[in-house]
Amino acid sequence: MKSNLNLIWITLVFVGLSGCASMSGDECATSDWTAIGYEDGARGHTTERFSQHRKACAKHGITPNFTAYQTGRDQGLVEYCQPGRGFDVGSSGGQYNGVCSANLEGDFLDAYNAGFHLYSLRRNVNHATSSINSKERELERIEDKTKQKEAALISDETTTEQRIILLADLKDLSERTGQLETEIKDLYAVRARYQVELENYQVAVSDFGY
Repeated sequence: MKSNLNLIWITLVFVGLSGCASMSGDECATSDWTAIGYEDGARGHTTERFSQHRKACAKHGITPNFTAYQTGRDQGLVEYCQPGRGFDVGSSGGQYNGVCSANLEGDFLDAYNAGFHLYSLRRNVNHATSSINSKERELERIEDKTKQKEAALISDETTTEQRIILLADLKDLSERTGQLETEIKDLYAVRARYQVELENYQVAVSDFGY
């Protein structure tokens, strides 16, 4: 049994390197379809994945061994449908495609949902941080524009008409500065709240044992 597993994993390495979507005729003819099915199952792929293999090999006039593929996929799904894998998939923002059997899906989904909630909390913090950074960069650009227009306003070369336009521009820039400062302050408060939620959940999820 151990030697068979070693053979499967060796085959998986070659399959992963070659990429099934572009399998050559030799690869289609010589591939271990049980190993390929195992790999696809262990990655949570649906049976649509076999259709992709079949189409790739059809170009070379070769029909993959579906029975062997399905046998391997069933074995791979047992590995995939464990709670630990479900949590990993969820916490990375991955999608679950309903591939687990009824006796494994309940625990898998509980773990997946726990992981996905963690992912969502992290995403909230990251989104708030991104928004803060974006608005702070805009604020810096406005400050630079303000300095430039203030310098132009007091320049001896600036005409009266130009000063009127500059004063209007400075008023708009000042209003936008106030808006940004308020938005940034609010975002810092929002991010702090998200951060507390994330930290509390990280403590809770550490007890789940995933």
